[in-house]
Amino acid sequence: MKKRNVIIMGAAGRDFHNFNTFFRTNENFNVVCFTATQIPDIAGRKYPVELSGELYPNGIPIYDEKDLAKLIKEYNIDEVYFSYSDINHVDLMHKASLVQAAGASFMLLGPKDTQIKCNKPLISVLAVRTGCGKSQTTRRIVEILRNAGKKVVVIRHPMPYGDLSKQIAERFETYDDLDKYECTIEEREEYEPHIDRGAIVYAGVDYEKIIRQAEQEADIVLWDGGNNDFSFYQSDLIFTVADPLRPGHEMLYYPGETNFRSADYIIINKEDSARPDDIDLILEHAKEVNPNAGIIHANSPVKVEKPEAIKGKRVLVIEDGPTLTHGGMKYGAGYVAAEKFEASEVIDPRPYAVESIKATYEKYNHLEKILPAMGYGEKQMKDLEKTIANADCDVVLGATPINLERVIHIDKPYVRVYYDLDEKGTSLEDILKKKFNL
Repeated sequence: MKKRNVIIMGAAGRDFHNFNTFFRTNENFNVVCFTATQIPDIAGRKYPVELSGELYPNGIPIYDEKDLAKLIKEYNIDEVYFSYSDINHVDLMHKASLVQAAGASFMLLGPKDTQIKCNKPLISVLAVRTGCGKSQTTRRIVEILRNAGKKVVVIRHPMPYGDLSKQIAERFETYDDLDKYECTIEEREEYEPHIDRGAIVYAGVDYEKIIRQAEQEADIVLWDGGNNDFSFYQSDLIFTVADPLRPGHEMLYYPGETNFRSADYIIINKEDSARPDDIDLILEHAKEVNPNAGIIHANSPVKVEKPEAIKGKRVLVIEDGPTLTHGGMKYGAGYVAAEKFEASEVIDPRPYAVESIKATYEKYNHLEKILPAMGYGEKQMKDLEKTIANADCDVVLGATPINLERVIHIDKPYVRVYYDLDEKGTSLEDILKKKFNL
């Protein structure tokens, strides 16, 4: 049988996992290359020999997705496997059409071909879009399980933006570990809040190796999904978080709709900021496509360290980056906090933006009065620092999950915003106690 020539379309995460689990030892396919999008400077690199396996002794090149049609023709590609998340259904089919017009088949791998079995109970926290509140849900589950005396290890969706050969299996227990692995702001936003609460976090590239290490020190493993991807592991319990500030998106984005349909429990978060009609729409969709799922209603109240530092002041609001960029939100918890605690003005950061931050505003032109905490590398972190320094404001309001002052210098008064999951009615604690006999 002739090998099928394959391209894997990715964004430094799901793509590598799909290769590891489905293609690495599969002699029916020849993976010619990966394409990359979303992540700065990933194109032009290689998937290293330390990860590519015996069938690919020279590693596998990574190209920019914009060259996809040319690559299909140049390398006589038979199949293109789409392997990243949080894309609306229309754009997904535009990409399928591009691939087919170039002569190849467009493919999607599902859970059966890519999920790994864990030898300990495993809970997956998923979402219908980026920025729904997975991380605060995960933190709440960790708190409940630890209070019940369980050893919990969190496995985080990959964000391997550096040297892939050094990021095969990463373990984070202390802040020093964040420095050891040269974590970007985006990585720190996901790992640091767990470390704050005493939880161990694993991440990396090879999730078979990661789970075998993690299950050695866990009673229960918790998958903390990225964007709206489905889990890399077979799950004993699936929570999917939906967002009534983006009603209807649970049926409009890939693979968020997959998560919505496969959830054991759907968590409708941010109800304290949402319109009743928008909550009702999610309930209607749940009843239509996943009628057996339990429903958890939850608020996401915002708190700040020093509310008196905000009242009457001109503030620069910094929000979680991915939530605003490919998550498509126009604002987040920081803007909510600025209004709640009576800032006199939320300034427009765009006139003060430099280089890569300015380019971010050009690419994501729905952003106005908020600054996304972009930091995919040292250069972008410096650009963020300069943008903040340029800003004409009284206070910087930081609504990222991390303390930005650990990674950049902020030359103005800095106030952090916090937000946690607050369930109403049916509680996560009741569900977990019943499921795992806590």
